[in-house]
Amino acid sequence: MRLSYREALNQAMSEEMERDEAIFLMGEEVGHYQGAYKVSQGMLQKFGEKRVIDTPIAECGFVGVGIGAAMTGLRPIIELMTWNFSLVAIDKIVNNAAKIRLMSGGQFKMPVVFCGPGGAAGLLGAQHSQCLEYMYANVPGLKVVMPSTPADAKGLLKTAIRDDDPVIFIEGERLYSSQGEVPEGDHLVPLGKGDIKRQGKDCTIVAWSKMVTTVLEAADALAKENINVEVVDPRTVKPLDEELILSSVAKTHRCVVVEEGHGFSNVGAEIVARVQRGCFDELDAPVERVHRLEIPMPYAPNLEAMVTPDVPRIVAAVKRAMYLQE
Repeated sequence: MRLSYREALNQAMSEEMERDEAIFLMGEEVGHYQGAYKVSQGMLQKFGEKRVIDTPIAECGFVGVGIGAAMTGLRPIIELMTWNFSLVAIDKIVNNAAKIRLMSGGQFKMPVVFCGPGGAAGLLGAQHSQCLEYMYANVPGLKVVMPSTPADAKGLLKTAIRDDDPVIFIEGERLYSSQGEVPEGDHLVPLGKGDIKRQGKDCTIVAWSKMVTTVLEAADALAKENINVEVVDPRTVKPLDEELILSSVAKTHRCVVVEEGHGFSNVGAEIVARVQRGCFDELDAPVERVHRLEIPMPYAPNLEAMVTPDVPRIVAAVKRAMYLQE
């Protein structure tokens, strides 16, 4: 069936809540407003106020409630209106959710999903356009998921909800209206298993979330010049499907890593380190990176476009990796 990204997320939550009464959704505007991005459309009417819970604008509070609920055996889905607002609750996520299972000697599981949109979405400015996956991927005990398609959004969210550890589920804010085929029924995508979105032989491009869409556009542009790239989508930043990435680079002998976030100490830097170590003898060129410029995100749309990775920058990086331009 063909669904939008937001419809796939809604379907995943609804199916899991029908399957397990311990699952509930909580967050700002998830109920009566039908979700800030309409991801929870119709769920209040279907499941009632005890399982679809509107909260005050107090992320530290309701994130803490979700963690406590998970400790008692419930399986909360905690929606943050944007991952920028998770910074208000970072102590709860990093020092409680990520560590309680270890600190309790395994007495407490932590089956909680923290979800919401991440990255830039147009005219949101510096404080609402951040890519924070690098920060949460740096915390042992957290899993970080970033789907790029409706099918992956549904399959990964269902798997995340069933996981007994805390999952950071970052949705692409510019992907909500994107359309794609989604398998019906109990569609599950395992965490830590990437996907090849496009087969190719000349260069591997690694990208995730909304950057996959931009990379596929760049791949079409490169194909017109007889350059065939392979597009690898890790789908989960942590655990990372290193084996898939390395096998692709071993085939193409070149690699470009594209991410929406800043370059310094980000996820892309970790992938480059693993590729350089794991495929050193296979590489025919240094690994290239494309990322956001090292400034806070401007508000004006023309300046935002200048800061964000785009097709020309990706094409240029591939050509550098192939020694076709400096």
